[in-house]
Amino acid sequence: MATATINISIPDSLKAEVEKVIESDGYGNTSEFFRDLAREYLKRRQEKKLEAMLLEAMEGDDFVALTRSDFDEIKKRGLKRGAERKKTSSK
Repeated sequence: MATATINISIPDSLKAEVEKVIESDGYGNTSEFFRDLAREYLKRRQEKKLEAMLLEAMEGDDFVALTRSDFDEIKKRGLKRGAERKKTSSK
């Protein structure tokens, strides 16, 4: 996986707090901490977008509740996609 470098400036007090977290939470280095922070932020952002879309759909006239069968089919497709991705990434 290709990587890129991002430089940020933070106050000394914030840097000291980040260094404490890196040490106490077992991060290997500053980059690991900020990658984790970015992933978590992006995950929360995506979850908020999805929640907004679901609420919008529920408020619409064409909303249909999913059944257990629907969820089972979604899970089946997801597992199939995961297996396919695993195959292509291991090549």
